[in-house]
Amino acid sequence: METNRIEYKQKLTDQLEKEVVAFLNYMGGGIIYLGIDKEEKAVGISDIDEVQLQIKDRLKNNIIPSCMGLFDVVAEKKDNKDIIKLIVASGQERPYYVKKYGLSERGTFIRVGSASEPMPVKMIEDLFAKRTRNSISRIRSHRQDLTFEQLRIYYDSAGKTLNEQFAKNLELLNEDEDYNLVAYLLADDNTISVKTAKYSGVNRVDLIENNEHGFCSIVKATKAVLDKVELENKTLTRITSRERQDRRLWNAVALREAIINAIVYPVRYSKRY
Repeated sequence: METNRIEYKQKLTDQLEKEVVAFLNYMGGGIIYLGIDKEEKAVGISDIDEVQLQIKDRLKNNIIPSCMGLFDVVAEKKDNKDIIKLIVASGQERPYYVKKYGLSERGTFIRVGSASEPMPVKMIEDLFAKRTRNSISRIRSHRQDLTFEQLRIYYDSAGKTLNEQFAKNLELLNEDEDYNLVAYLLADDNTISVKTAKYSGVNRVDLIENNEHGFCSIVKATKAVLDKVELENKTLTRITSRERQDRRLWNAVALREAIINAIVYPVRYSKRY
């Protein structure tokens, strides 16, 4: 019978990537048999060589991160019929997802019992953070003469103190105790910038203005972007017989959160450059 590690498919369907992603995200991986029905009866696969090539091509192109090297496609016989045994290992770069649907509940799956279920957003975020925290934090910054005065000012403004152990506490050091790329992003001087652009319409055709904020601490660059957008978020006034009604062009809180997510979230979680 099907289990948390075994899945049966009568034939190759458009659900293949979903099932493979679920096993990639599941500790221990799993096995998918093609040419066997749910009652474990062999129905066979015709043109088995072609189907094997299709499987390899689909998994290579339709799953992110790359799962190459994490699966094996084996031709076998059961009850004198050709079947395919697709062995999927648990990946180290979880969460894996179907490229077409992106890193979301529609594209990210996990094995639950004998079914492949959408992965909850919280689990996606936790796995993503765990996966990427070990990448940029381990890479040594090409510069070690880093200063953090801008970060210190930010802490002071928040009523906090940046003590002598800040580099260690904020995980700005790699295993060799050298500054890592996280430190480089937070340093006073770097080569990282954030660009903003203003257009006259709803598409990116008529560019009115563009600016570049950065080459400094990512904290300061983010503040510069927020200040710029705040200037653009004009207040519209409507005067009625009863009262004066003021309304911003955009919801200020939602706009701020969108910008923070666009800049700080990738730095904190994806940490891939």
